[in-house]
Amino acid sequence: MNSENAIEVRNMYKSFKISRDRANSLKDLLLIRGRSKPERHEVLNDITLDIRKGETVALIGTNGSGKSTLLKLMTKIIYPNSGTIETTGKLASLLELGAGFHQDFTGRENIYFNAAVFGLTKSEIDAKLDDIIRFSELGDFIDEPIRTYSSGMYMRLAFSVAINVDADILLIDEILAVGDQHFQDKCYAKLDELKRSDKTIVFVSHDLEAVRELCTRAVWIYKTHIRMDGAPEDVINAYRQQIADDHRATREKDAAEGVVHTGKLFIDSPEDGVPANPYDDKYLLEGWKISDCYEDQIELFIGDKPVPTKEKRRPDVFNAFVEQYGKFMDINRLGWIAEVNLKDYAEEIGEMGSFRIRAVLKDSNGNPICEEARTVFTSKQEAQHV
Repeated sequence: MNSENAIEVRNMYKSFKISRDRANSLKDLLLIRGRSKPERHEVLNDITLDIRKGETVALIGTNGSGKSTLLKLMTKIIYPNSGTIETTGKLASLLELGAGFHQDFTGRENIYFNAAVFGLTKSEIDAKLDDIIRFSELGDFIDEPIRTYSSGMYMRLAFSVAINVDADILLIDEILAVGDQHFQDKCYAKLDELKRSDKTIVFVSHDLEAVRELCTRAVWIYKTHIRMDGAPEDVINAYRQQIADDHRATREKDAAEGVVHTGKLFIDSPEDGVPANPYDDKYLLEGWKISDCYEDQIELFIGDKPVPTKEKRRPDVFNAFVEQYGKFMDINRLGWIAEVNLKDYAEEIGEMGSFRIRAVLKDSNGNPICEEARTVFTSKQEAQHV
């Protein structure tokens, strides 16, 4: 292994066996006996990659591209069918929420348990305990069983332990998408600090802005192969162009086949029952949407008048629906937001002081998928009732 490298991958191939038939009775067993062998799903093919010591590298790609599998192979949680993976130095990983934790232990007990797995002695953990707890911001919850924790609290504890074990290599999956924006920002700031201390960091992320700001290099995995490896800006631009091309082909195919898409749409703000000031010049409208269409679009109206919207990053929505809609979701465009001057929409406010907000989710061909509406009462109406 080259002394300048932290990780070396050579001609690596990985596939998983898929058993399509499962015998639930003797009759089923007799029926499926003699059929073809179980299929294999190819995930990664002929992967050769060097990650040098001190690099911060992002693995990017659409859901199902194999990037998370490659990260697991680097940790030796799973093994390749062929090829080799070598690492040098202490390695810490954050791949799955709760991995390495005991559900009935408290947060404090799990710090000792998890840090010991990373190779720290009790005296070393004692010396780092206060720093771990402080960074996690768990407060009194540190002495509660972690089965009572939310996913965000899990992430706080796991990240806090991993960054304090003095690992040479830190591997992180999309776990950083969990939790509130404040703690995510804190995590990225810490990763930037570790980056400047010559640690080797490899992480999977759908947050391309974080990749651009944090990484020295990006590796794009596409259809089981490394499609591009280089400067983050160049790789991200090529990746986005390929996504656009793929989505265009899917859109044309769906239109030809008459595919009907499904999805969900929700208005977070304004909340039901909260009156609006008709003279508010910064009235906030906000919500989220998901669908099984790659290029869905949101149309927002106050009354019959369109309202321009901006996209917003929504990791909470991503994590809630990743199993159902994962391959269709872009974490950076799940949310929508608009800030308007209600005086510009005065004609849409009725005589009784109410107005209707309507959001429509459409597919890439302009066909409605679903819609959500809300009637808002203003202080103008309240004044009339006094």
